[in-house]
Amino acid sequence: MILAVNGIEFQYGSRKILENVGFSVRRGEFLSILGNNGAGKSTLLKTLNKILSPKKGSILLDGQEVSQLSRLAVALKMAYVAQKFESGRQTVFDAVLLGRKPYIKWEATTADLALVQGILAQTGLSEFALRYLDELSGGELQKVVIARALAQEPEVLLLDEPTSNLDLKNQMEVLKTIQAAAKEKNIAVVAVMHDLNLALRFSDKFLLLQEAKVFMAGGLEVMTAENITQAYGVPVSVERIQNRMVVVPR
Repeated sequence: MILAVNGIEFQYGSRKILENVGFSVRRGEFLSILGNNGAGKSTLLKTLNKILSPKKGSILLDGQEVSQLSRLAVALKMAYVAQKFESGRQTVFDAVLLGRKPYIKWEATTADLALVQGILAQTGLSEFALRYLDELSGGELQKVVIARALAQEPEVLLLDEPTSNLDLKNQMEVLKTIQAAAKEKNIAVVAVMHDLNLALRFSDKFLLLQEAKVFMAGGLEVMTAENITQAYGVPVSVERIQNRMVVVPR
């Protein structure tokens, strides 16, 4: 088990954001964190990466307590992609090369540069290598952020709404890239998702949060109409279309 979360709690002042949250992820698995706005999804992701410190509970990364690890040690095993990324006057190649920062002591090696070139090819960004970030579309920029995270060669990849503000084509391309990386490089992926149908299409496991607590966790068996209706407060049906599960609001 590469990531094990046990009974973590977090609060802002007297307001509980997470209460007794626990789950685990294996290498190569794609876990989607689901739930209404305010359920604690993004906060949970930040506690995993040591951006926020839980008040109780433990987070084990490859058997080691995250709270006891240095930020460098965490960065060598875990990459985090936030909801928003500030673009600037920096080339795509240089932005992706920043993913190698935890490994670079003095300057980038030939191996670092070759790895970045390979990731640019893998993510379909080779032709954009010398383009500046502020010249890219939203979808292209999101691919750069994913590529930079992959350049860290993480064992765990954390993603906060990786498809927000993307059109359908770019949503599919970004998630296919992430899914392929998880399987080919044996990376555990933990992603906050809003689109239930994209989550169903690409995920192996699901964590449904409701009012700061885990409402349900597991594989496809937990994604029933009854569970989704109760977690979101909206009546839905779960249908099969072309042998895929699809959530349809009623």
